[in-house]
Amino acid sequence: MHVEGGGDLAGAVWPDVQAAPLVLVPVGSTEQHGPHLPLSTDTVIAQAVTERAAALLTEVPLLNGAPLVAPAIAYGASGEHAGFPGTISIGHEALQVVIVETVRSLALWAGRIVFVNGHGGNVPTLDAAVHRLRTEGHDTAWTGCAAPGGDAHAGFTETSVMLHLAPHLVRPFDAVTGDTRPLTELMPDLIAHGVRAVSPSGVLGDPSGASAAKGREILKAMAASAALRIGGGRVDARGRLLAPGVPSPGARA
Repeated sequence: MHVEGGGDLAGAVWPDVQAAPLVLVPVGSTEQHGPHLPLSTDTVIAQAVTERAAALLTEVPLLNGAPLVAPAIAYGASGEHAGFPGTISIGHEALQVVIVETVRSLALWAGRIVFVNGHGGNVPTLDAAVHRLRTEGHDTAWTGCAAPGGDAHAGFTETSVMLHLAPHLVRPFDAVTGDTRPLTELMPDLIAHGVRAVSPSGVLGDPSGASAAKGREILKAMAASAALRIGGGRVDARGRLLAPGVPSPGARA
């Protein structure tokens, strides 16, 4: 049942499950990641960050035993990538229903529930769904897998992490080009026209120079950040977990 110190819910049998555990739910997507990374990239990274954060959290004495890592939600809101074959997007409305019903079901036996998100397009849905669930009285929150200074999509950051996690799934990327403008500058066109109109390759960033060694460092930082937020348990009004040192609005996950 155990994965690096955390519990693998999918591989458990029901007597393995302790009373009211912390349950971590990875949330990813199935969408294009350029000509060099697999459609499962966001899900693979979210799963890995969640498992490693769970391992770090086993050392937190206030938790009720080791956290459980649930199977990942592998379909997200990826409409901006619809111009590329292979993308499967279930949209914000359907994803919100999945998140809400996941928590309502988990709440029958789980304690605290935290979603660990690997896809930026899921953010508005998580904000809405988790806020709704918290108003219903559920002990739930969410956090992301962002790397400080990372590029937006299928560039150096994700390529490095995938070279570390699943190098056999990474295609050659020496000749891959993408739009390297800041996401804030790209956002209006992305919203209006989708990724393909901005970057024919599907890449928002530059994968050149990516390496497994860098990916190991990035993944370690992602997991440490997620574990600190989850362990701290402080949230904002939307249910997003706050980093240590960020002023608290007075709510707790």
